[in-house]
Amino acid sequence: MTSSTSAPAQEVAVVILNWNAADDTIRCVQALAAWRHLRPLIWVVDNASQPDDAARIAAACPTVHLIRNPRNEGFAGGTNRGLEAALTATAAPILLLNNDAELDEPNMARLLATLAAHADAGIVGPLLYTRRERRLIAAGSRNPVLHYKNLLPAPAAADAAYPVDYISGSVALIRPALLATAGLLDEAYFFTMELADLSRRARARGYRTLVEPGAVATHDLARSAARRSTLYTYYIVRNRFRYIRKFYRLAALPLTGVWLLYGLLLNARLRLSGEPASAQAVWLGTSDGVRGQWGGQNDRVLAACETAADAPEAATP
Repeated sequence: MTSSTSAPAQEVAVVILNWNAADDTIRCVQALAAWRHLRPLIWVVDNASQPDDAARIAAACPTVHLIRNPRNEGFAGGTNRGLEAALTATAAPILLLNNDAELDEPNMARLLATLAAHADAGIVGPLLYTRRERRLIAAGSRNPVLHYKNLLPAPAAADAAYPVDYISGSVALIRPALLATAGLLDEAYFFTMELADLSRRARARGYRTLVEPGAVATHDLARSAARRSTLYTYYIVRNRFRYIRKFYRLAALPLTGVWLLYGLLLNARLRLSGEPASAQAVWLGTSDGVRGQWGGQNDRVLAACETAADAPEAATP
């Protein structure tokens, strides 16, 4: 009699952040639960959403590990709570997945295969497309303080994984050993550029960040469009200055001067083009970056941008 015992499914830990988007999170978890050959162990971190959000997720997704943060810790802090829990529970690779992103099982398997095939791969990501138009969003990124346009416009290779400075945190597969040596995300960034920072620390420890062009994922940018001209703009402008302070001690002064000038010019252009809210976000990001004002600033930035939009003449720095 021949045994037909099948091999156990490969585990992958998945960390999903939720902030007032229970519908997206539930849909994301349910898609993962439909996988047949991989076994996702899912941690959902609720970043102090409205009370009903976490309750709805718990009811609809009873098998996930739900972490309820008492305050909004941003992408970095919220993700770290999930990473800490996952690292304690399993030695499996860890997937960071935005709740408005989609990665199917075959593409996940390709990322896992690439991670396994390259012993020095610390972080692996797919090509990232918009969900509706299927437009390429990201094929990897270059150093964010040495390049104004840091997103690669096209894949660097068509049929083999290739190294990049960093990838989007929307879909990122991470080797646990990297986190054990390089540490978790820097929570001072709060939102955006955390993966650039982690990838930089990874390279110093012999790990590469790779894009696997044979794997694709989608991201619904429309879900976050309302915040991109204010909060996203603020943090991307501000966080460049933190990256400079951490990694460019000798060149900190000239690089700070370059991005200060960029911020002032962009602020002026946005004001002249009738975009006072975005201009205010740039101004606050620039001034906070130069002064070293880190961490979450959501309420302050949104209030200032709303005031600028209502009374542009009162928002001149």
